Amino acid sequence: MPGERELIERYFTAMRRGAAAEAELMELFAPDAVYIEPFTGENDPWVGREAVRTALRRGWEEPLPDLELDVQRIDIRQDGATAEWTCTSPALPGPIAGRDEYTISDGQITRLVVEIVDFRG
Repeated sequence: MPGERELIERYFTAMRRGAAAEAELMELFAPDAVYIEPFTGENDPWVGREAVRTALRRGWEEPLPDLELDVQRIDIRQDGATAEWTCTSPALPGPIAGRDEYTISDGQITRLVVEIVDFRG
């Protein structure tokens, strides 16, 4: 099983590839994973790997052009990790800074909470 840092690096590598890396990305999530994100407008968490897939597919329907996703920091904890990132695209009025909170068990993401911490537009 991959270590936490490797798992998160694989997650970001797959996210940069988008829909082309769907199968690879889904392998990183536990079957009963919980995904909380600000992008789809849903208020309830996405629960289960198929629900996570649905949420990600919504984002892939209209991908941002020339998207750049840069990870500034990954901090590993006993039960997971925190990653800080910046997203830029010509379609955005400015960069978006975000934070991911991961809970990891048995080499898979069991809970991922994504939040926008700064939007400069």
